[in-house]
Amino acid sequence: MRCTSRGGPGADARSGSRGAGVSHADGAPNRRPRVVLSVAVSIDGYLDDAGPNRLLLSNDADFDRVDQLRADSDAILIGAETLRRDNPRLLVNNAARRAARVAAGKPENPVRAIVSAKGELDPALRFWHHGGDRLVYTTDAGAERIGNSLTGLADVVSLGGAVDFATLLGELGARGIEHLMVEGGGTIHTAFLSGGLADEILMAVAPILIGDPAAPSFLGPAAYPGGPQRRMRLAEVGRVGDMALLRYLPQEEVDEDG
Repeated sequence: MRCTSRGGPGADARSGSRGAGVSHADGAPNRRPRVVLSVAVSIDGYLDDAGPNRLLLSNDADFDRVDQLRADSDAILIGAETLRRDNPRLLVNNAARRAARVAAGKPENPVRAIVSAKGELDPALRFWHHGGDRLVYTTDAGAERIGNSLTGLADVVSLGGAVDFATLLGELGARGIEHLMVEGGGTIHTAFLSGGLADEILMAVAPILIGDPAAPSFLGPAAYPGGPQRRMRLAEVGRVGDMALLRYLPQEEVDEDG
């Protein structure tokens, strides 16, 4: 089975036209990208409130930090629920950062990827009409649902009967993606951490309490590697205005004394 590829990182002889049918991840081992989970949370661990409009947890300085992180990445990934809820473009906003990417031989913006098991994606959303290369990772059933609705907008890659995130990372690795920024939401963050696939967590904590169990949280219930006894390494603590910035390395375990 073949994997289509587009320009930018990883463009090679297997390249196909964007949206010209569905490609299938072949499951062959590839070097996977380094995975950074980027998240802003309230003090009580929520990503947003339960209202219809997005609650902005980050301050201006933190949004600028995230923009730099995007500029340093080869690809950005979010889930379909985050796409529907936030309607983001996922672009590098700072012109100087885009210019620096171009000067380094990269496209202005990283490759942007959506994960959608069901393939319920609205082609009218902003994401599809701004920036460069776009990917959709889905299942066979999801690809059938998508059909031709994203022709000319994205490359659609089926991961088979279910979304397997290790296979997804291998497919990105085959495209030459070395640094992947994951911006959520909670289901996606949970999948990467429970699968032992996240290398770094960058968590910005806003001085806000949401207190609504109906609101989306950073992580959901899962069998995380090592269970509740495992302590991951805290690599850095910083401050971004009125927010705390925590950097954890999930692949590295420490004892109670650090």
